[in-house]
Amino acid sequence: VQLQASGGGLVQPGGSLRLSCAASGRIFSIDAMGWYRLAPGKQRELVARITSGGSTDYADSAKGRFTISMYNAKNTVYLQMNSLKPEDTAVYYCNARGMRVVASITDFDSWGQGTQVTVSS
Repeated sequence: VQLQASGGGLVQPGGSLRLSCAASGRIFSIDAMGWYRLAPGKQRELVARITSGGSTDYADSAKGRFTISMYNAKNTVYLQMNSLKPEDTAVYYCNARGMRVVASITDFDSWGQGTQVTVSS
């Protein structure tokens, strides 16, 4: 299963960005999709995730500013990021977990290539 992320870029503090991630391949079902980020000198951390049923989970730093949503029919997840801060600067990675069809139905846990988000004036 391949994940294609897009939407990163350079934005001023207080600005907004929308990240998108589309999963493709022999997908049988998706259980959850999410966004993680990796900043220089820090460990990778969960930003937000959403299940196929619509349950969401956010990092404390993202609550009230970021919104995750999923378009199930297109296996696509979005992360709307508002009120961005310099500390949000990181490479953002998309993740998807679910079941895929190979010779039989088996699980998968895939990562996208990462998209850079830079918040700076």
